[in-house]
Amino acid sequence: MPDQALIAGFDAGQTHTRCRLADARSGAVLAEGKGPGVCHLEVPDGPARFGRALRSSLRHALCQISSSRLVAAGIGASGIEVGTPVQDRARQLAAEALELPRKGVLVTGDERTALRGALGSRQAGIVVISGTGMIAVGRNDSGEEHRCGGWGWLLDGAGSAMDIGRDGLALTLEMADGRQGDSPLRSRIWAGLNLDPRDPTAPQTIKARVVAPDFGPAGFARLAPLVVAAASEGDPAAAAVVERSAQALARMVATIGARLGLEAPPVWPMGGALEHLEPLRQRFAAAVGIHCPGARLEQAEGDSCSGALALARQCLDP
Repeated sequence: MPDQALIAGFDAGQTHTRCRLADARSGAVLAEGKGPGVCHLEVPDGPARFGRALRSSLRHALCQISSSRLVAAGIGASGIEVGTPVQDRARQLAAEALELPRKGVLVTGDERTALRGALGSRQAGIVVISGTGMIAVGRNDSGEEHRCGGWGWLLDGAGSAMDIGRDGLALTLEMADGRQGDSPLRSRIWAGLNLDPRDPTAPQTIKARVVAPDFGPAGFARLAPLVVAAASEGDPAAAAVVERSAQALARMVATIGARLGLEAPPVWPMGGALEHLEPLRQRFAAAVGIHCPGARLEQAEGDSCSGALALARQCLDP
């Protein structure tokens, strides 16, 4: 192994990608870079976006250090299903993008690297991720894993920032046409979309905007902080949206706990929604106490990049 050899751990999400570089011998973290997000490999530009995200975040990290001899990489990416042809394809694409031999690259779902990073020296626990999308995965002392959620924003987003934003926006349209009583939520969200709540054509503008190619799940997710802020100020319609999401996340914890036979497991909340939207986190904690008594929210030992770096080390020492 050459001196100053590097290993890379990637956390490739839908919004952005992080690359953390570490010394291959000591494991000391040396730098971290950011790049664009990824999408499912089956969409037309999926492979190109995947490669671009890896290369861009790696370049950003390498700019901070003098060495550039990458010897192995571990990647946790959104949309990678374990044990499927998509995972195998992603490994090949990653090897090509990073100019590494195939044996020097491991790729898995970002929920798996998040779990690996959170566990640290432990053997069991549950990770719950709520960002643009949502997913949860757990492991027991026997090494068995079970996953819930994460089946794509068109099918399964309950508990995600996308879902919160979409449900909040949908409520404002019901308010606009009289199916719901009006509340400050409508003014807050429409202002966030640069629309005048007094404009009678605003609903038509919203209808057209959400189907634009550049809106997508990230466009809905950007509205989530507005919904949560309205809920924290006592808006009942917004509070109901937040509560539904908290309950949905807690039910995943209970399901995983039951499936894996976990009693009072540690639960590690991750993702932008649970990390930055405190009212959602509080309601989630309360719901976990109801659906999975004894489970407790804890601080993870490491993050997704930590878990990805562990995969990279596995390439060097299987």
